[in-house]
Amino acid sequence: MKTLNVAQAFAVAVLLMLTAAISCPAETQAGPLPKVKILAMGGTIAGVASTPTETKDYKPGSLDIASIIRSVPGLERLAEISGEQVANVDSSHMTDELMLKLARRINELLATGTVDGIVVTHGTDTLEETAYFLNLTVKNLKPVVVTGSMRPSTAISADGPLNLYNAVVLAADKRSRGRGVLVTLNETVHSARYVTKTNTTSVDTFRSPDLGCLGYVLDGTPYFYQTITKRHTASSEFDASSLASLPRVDIIYGHAQGSRTLVDAAVAAGLKGIIIAGAGNGGIFPKEKEALIEAAKKGIVVVRASRTGSGVVTQSREYASYGFVTSNNLNPQKARILLMLALTKTTQRKEVQRMFDEY
Repeated sequence: MKTLNVAQAFAVAVLLMLTAAISCPAETQAGPLPKVKILAMGGTIAGVASTPTETKDYKPGSLDIASIIRSVPGLERLAEISGEQVANVDSSHMTDELMLKLARRINELLATGTVDGIVVTHGTDTLEETAYFLNLTVKNLKPVVVTGSMRPSTAISADGPLNLYNAVVLAADKRSRGRGVLVTLNETVHSARYVTKTNTTSVDTFRSPDLGCLGYVLDGTPYFYQTITKRHTASSEFDASSLASLPRVDIIYGHAQGSRTLVDAAVAAGLKGIIIAGAGNGGIFPKEKEALIEAAKKGIVVVRASRTGSGVVTQSREYASYGFVTSNNLNPQKARILLMLALTKTTQRKEVQRMFDEY
């Protein structure tokens, strides 16, 4: 038999691969496609600028979800797609009421059994807060994926289309099931529990300090390397279905020469909980501490978090004696989300601390 040279052997191998590809279509093309619902909240991914080179000066929440879906080629090969406009706002305008509305809608859709996964498009400024709220209130193991973009849809370097494509990849993939609410941007996959925005403008802004991302989405394939051990979604004790509002919780940013003025004003405004973004390991300036001790005596739940951006806030005998709770390793904005939900269940400090340790 005649021996093939290297070039001929390569040509035969390519021909065999092409033949196999034609006779054996990709898994996503075989059988019924999963059903993925995209719920739109607005943000930069729906933003429009006056020129293709403007990436910072634009109007968020300008496009509707139908227009966004049409702008992403290939979605129809991944899943049976439908869209719904829940809101269309700059995410710096996000409210507790909108988070409750979104959580209720997701639970309604997943409970019907007609949806296999959910994607939420959201502005990036408060994306981590909404994602963590959903992580605590979605009562289903099916994939829920939150995404957005750092550049408007009109930019020549818009990141929204690929982010949305990758979000649908995750929502349509059974391997995403049971991992809690996921966040994907810039080809990385994060847990809603860990992720935070770390840069004002970079497309690589979403990171998970200390613990790292869960994996990646590359060329339409998810790669998972880690999983979350904290309670979430179907194992959560929190229920948003009957809540019309959430208890008021404010964040006070600690700093040198801190005064009691902001604490006193927050207490006078009638809040139910305070997150103090303390220095280092949750340290509090003496004047602020005095006011927080008085607030705790009035029944207001005080949670010590850290302004550092990473690390665990540990408990001390002194702060424990005041009845202060620690945020574990939740940043201040996520600590606020958890405390609001905790206060719908209890005001007992030990129970609230248990929740911060478990979630």
